Amino acid sequence: MQTEFLKKAAANLSVARYCYEHEYYDAAVNRAYYASFQAAIAALADKGLTHLKNDHKWVQANFNGVLIKRQKIYPSHLQSYMGDLLTFRNLSDYSVINLSKKVAREQLAHAEELVATIRKEIERP
Repeated sequence: MQTEFLKKAAANLSVARYCYEHEYYDAAVNRAYYASFQAAIAALADKGLTHLKNDHKWVQANFNGVLIKRQKIYPSHLQSYMGDLLTFRNLSDYSVINLSKKVAREQLAHAEELVATIRKEIERP
């Protein structure tokens, strides 16, 4: 399961980069969020934490609460990344606000770091 979700995360990161490079900043943030969300599902599955429905609230709560705070598997600064990505994704998707290049660049960098960190942990020998 974690392999499949890591593949989805990688694909969404690629699309996010494409969107950013072509100045589709709202779409870049949307895809960056989903890359992070799917990577978090992979991280949770890797540690035996699965849920019938991978809803956003459950994934974020368990990634932050269990894997970051309780088990300290991932660095604490990643905790804010998913929340920020979700906030900006909601702005881009559900409001008339157009996200700036700067916001898109920052959120894409956060998604890239989060996905890379999770991949490294999952693929550790």
